[in-house]
Amino acid sequence: MTEAGTRSEGGPGHVVVACDKFKGSLTAGQVLACIADGLRRADPDRGVETVVVADGGDGTLDAALSAGYERVPVTVDGPTGEPVETAYAVLDGVAVVEMADACGLVRLPGGELAPLTASSRGAGQVLAAALDAGVDRIVFGVGGSASNDGGAGMLQALGARLLDARGDDLPAGGGPLADLHTLDLSGLHPRLSEVDLTLASDVNNPLLGERGAVAIFGPQKGADEAKREQLEAALTRFSSAVTAATGRDDTGRPGAGAAGGVGYAALAVLDADMRPGIELLLELTGFEQMLPGASLVITGEGSLDEQTPLGKAPAGVASAARAAGVPVVAVCGRALLTQEQAADSGIEHVYALTDLEPDPAVCMSDAGRLLVDLAEKVGREHPA
Repeated sequence: MTEAGTRSEGGPGHVVVACDKFKGSLTAGQVLACIADGLRRADPDRGVETVVVADGGDGTLDAALSAGYERVPVTVDGPTGEPVETAYAVLDGVAVVEMADACGLVRLPGGELAPLTASSRGAGQVLAAALDAGVDRIVFGVGGSASNDGGAGMLQALGARLLDARGDDLPAGGGPLADLHTLDLSGLHPRLSEVDLTLASDVNNPLLGERGAVAIFGPQKGADEAKREQLEAALTRFSSAVTAATGRDDTGRPGAGAAGGVGYAALAVLDADMRPGIELLLELTGFEQMLPGASLVITGEGSLDEQTPLGKAPAGVASAARAAGVPVVAVCGRALLTQEQAADSGIEHVYALTDLEPDPAVCMSDAGRLLVDLAEKVGREHPA
């Protein structure tokens, strides 16, 4: 397969391929390479330009690296404390940090969920490393988190102290926040006030309540009803301490519920701004600069479903391409969107691996070959 991230010059009406991974079968880079190969089968002279896209969750770091950012390795605490080799990406004073790769669900040992004890500390350690390196701006992708700790672990890694009634530091996780007595922010990293911190997230939920971090996202992190009640009470106590320390109540701000409350800590304590993840990543990767002269944009990810129009990568790509007047089609492993739903998202046609192979197991195991064939079909049906 050809290398992703390259463009073939020559021939009118180049194609821009902007895709996320096919989870469980192909990395985003492999997806791009397969599509490029299929398009060149259909027309060897057609220009193809590729870019990895992500919405702030896992894959955000890869998207930055594919756009020319430099990888800076960091060793941090995983969600349950085990050492994790991760990195941030940097270019021209801008650092991209991905929470999922540091301490997200993908980093849980054996995939075993830990709703009460998983911590966001690793994300704070990556942020601290980027701050120490002297960056001017940090884009912080917070999707795919494993924790429900309100960002407490992140704050601890950045120098805050969370103390119980005896003056001892609280252990990791959302559960122990029920014992929080004092929040000391005096030791926060001194460069936080000098850096522009932006959250990349498509989550607009508040911290607490029926639409909050625990109620909506707790179950996917392993919290049953009893644990959700415990975590809600713990986060309520934590937020009271934050309000006392900062003089502001940001529990109801849109995005406070992102990443188990990491959004709340970033907004309320670190004075971060928030923007839709896909919008921000498209800007960082220079997607719009690829569009002039393009005759087609191909986007996609493993599954197109009801979540796709709600800020996922393909919808963001389609919106930007449509604004530039370039038609968009999508490729995926499976499509659960109706044609009308796809059209409402700016996608004029959806091509799925299941169109070629009805057995989902084969689609997963032989995704690369099928995607090349599917991309060839797209190229033939959408000539320059």
